Amino acid sequence: MSKEASNDLYQRLNKDDAVVLLVDHQTGLLSLVRDIQPDQFKNNVLALADVAKYFNLPTILTTSFEDGPNGPLVPELREIFPDAPFIARPGQINAWDNEEFVAAVKATGRKQIIIAGVVTEVCVAFPALSALGEGYEVFVVTDASGTFNDITRNSALQRMQAAGAQLTSWFAVAGELHRDWRNDVIGLGTLFSNHIPDYRNLINSYTRASANK
Repeated sequence: MSKEASNDLYQRLNKDDAVVLLVDHQTGLLSLVRDIQPDQFKNNVLALADVAKYFNLPTILTTSFEDGPNGPLVPELREIFPDAPFIARPGQINAWDNEEFVAAVKATGRKQIIIAGVVTEVCVAFPALSALGEGYEVFVVTDASGTFNDITRNSALQRMQAAGAQLTSWFAVAGELHRDWRNDVIGLGTLFSNHIPDYRNLINSYTRASANK
């Protein structure tokens, strides 16, 4: 494969052109997630939120039919993003069918969408496919998106990938946006340590070694 062709395949995230969409991380819907352990899933969602905040990425929160069984947004997300656009959709299943939501995305002026949500085959797949259809680059954070089981998860990811979405994880998003450890070792390392317990050993050893220099 030529270098040019290889570069075309690698759509690298750019912190100056990316927006984060957190779709329907609602208390009722989270109870349906079975393709990943509940505590690990919530950790991943909050890790992605912390990544967005760390890199100062525009972030848009949305919920669907809060007054019904879906329930309210996970409270931690409102705490992390008190000033972020929050669109409580009255009924639209596909967030992209909500004019206010789409307007909020377009108002950022950014063309790379980092998206996660519950459930994967609906709340993530529908707006992801819609955004791809309008020319956006879409990056699906698979470990911050959840659904009923592996069968529905895999079919959803295959559908989005076939349409051109990039599948990734919150850790990969952080690394790709950061580019170079020398930009901020402690800051990014602390973020990782907060969500990956074993990573604390690396940061602690680095901190001690740095202090002894």
